[in-house]
Amino acid sequence: MKEKKLGLMSLILMIFTSVYGFNNIPRSYYLMGYAAIPWFVIAGILFFIPFAFMVAEFGSAFRNESGGMYSWMCKSVGPKYAFIGTFMWYTSYVLWMVNVSSGIWVPVSNLIFGEDCTSNWSFFGSSFLSGSRLLGVMAVAFFVFITYFDAKGVDKISKVTSIGGTAVLTINIMVVVGSIVMIIARHGQLQQPFVGMESLKVPLNVAYQGSPIMILSFIVYALFAYGGIEAVGGLVDKTENPKKNFPKGIISAAMVIVVGYALLIMLVGSFTNYNEILGTDTITLGNVSYVIMSNFAAEFGKAFGASQATQIAFAHGFARVYALIMLLALMGALFTLVYSPLKQIIEGTPKELWPGKMGEIAEDGMPKNAMWIQCAIVCIMILLVSFGGDTMQQFFVILTAMVNVGMTVPYMFISFAFPFFKKLNNIDRSFVIYKSQKSATIWGYVVTLTLFFANVFAIVQPALDGDIKTTLWSLSGPVIFGLVAWAIYTRYENHVASENKAMEEAAKEA
Repeated sequence: MKEKKLGLMSLILMIFTSVYGFNNIPRSYYLMGYAAIPWFVIAGILFFIPFAFMVAEFGSAFRNESGGMYSWMCKSVGPKYAFIGTFMWYTSYVLWMVNVSSGIWVPVSNLIFGEDCTSNWSFFGSSFLSGSRLLGVMAVAFFVFITYFDAKGVDKISKVTSIGGTAVLTINIMVVVGSIVMIIARHGQLQQPFVGMESLKVPLNVAYQGSPIMILSFIVYALFAYGGIEAVGGLVDKTENPKKNFPKGIISAAMVIVVGYALLIMLVGSFTNYNEILGTDTITLGNVSYVIMSNFAAEFGKAFGASQATQIAFAHGFARVYALIMLLALMGALFTLVYSPLKQIIEGTPKELWPGKMGEIAEDGMPKNAMWIQCAIVCIMILLVSFGGDTMQQFFVILTAMVNVGMTVPYMFISFAFPFFKKLNNIDRSFVIYKSQKSATIWGYVVTLTLFFANVFAIVQPALDGDIKTTLWSLSGPVIFGLVAWAIYTRYENHVASENKAMEEAAKEA
């Protein structure tokens, strides 16, 4: 039976669902206001589109290789480079798990109480076990529970929670339609006034005003918002007429995503007055989405003359609906990602690479030993961050910074390897975007340097403002995991060298 190929619209939709993340919109509005919009455009031009084309060329040339990005970098640069890059890609998911396990209690609170009360939670009135510390302990218990069920091979739950993905799309449509209806009802008046270029240049967040490094550090958030593009590498050969449709699909999807982010940031401003709604210390990167969604419902009621009590009821009701949707989406992602990246990296690399029984895959396809080691690492990191003596606001700043840096650093390995890939002979180049070695080298370095400088600004900026802790935590992920990857591979090299030496000596004796 002939495999059905993706048409142009199907391809655009697949890229859109792989990359677009609704949560990036309220967070970006909270950090920069309307001034976030130009940075999404810049990140799209300097990273998203050129990087997507690189991934597409890699995916097409090595379509018969099972190792994914490990195979791309191994063939282009070498196995040690490939392993370190792939290991750092995997560990970015470890950082993501630390973030989500800690942050999942925010939707739980919204679901139960209609608002985020996590900063007031304590263990039977204990001042020691309250706020971020209590969230840390609860996150550890939750992550052990997830790992236990996944290790048992119970992946059915992730199928139930996939409903969250469809529901998030529904929320997007509701926000777009609801915002436009409110703008019409208010005769074009926006709650946060938009004054042209001034609004696009000057951030609404006081912390970002007059700080060029702080503004430049925001580009990591924009780059992170385009994460997941490496998944399109395998779509080239599943596309109808790929030479024509794939570049069209990438550029169209990029424009839809950039316009989508820009439009929704504008629409958030249409119903959210920055100082009134987001100007308090209780707002964190963990709960800002729920605050903005509650406000959306309240403002919708207000636009049509609802009473104060009705507005509050709308706000709490919609916060519960949104919290349930996000809870389902995050649970589904967690149940899958606890084993999926780990399984991919273990199956894509030599078994002897992994110490002890870590590289073993059980009969049911689960890397159980590695999953429990991963669980221990995630739990230790959660406790270290949560018991660091921070306010709830700082706690979520650190977690978000760690994930943003951790997720974007591995892309540098792929873009830096691209010019080397272009020099390879005897490989299938049926799909080519970069026609010359020169263009491949220029864009390879443009993307790598964009990622590099964005991460440097993001890592250095907190330290310049006296927040050494966020800088150290942002840096810790890539540095520690990069060194661990180097140590694992060096141990493997030494093991192979000693085995080869023993075989040579045995051959001489024989």
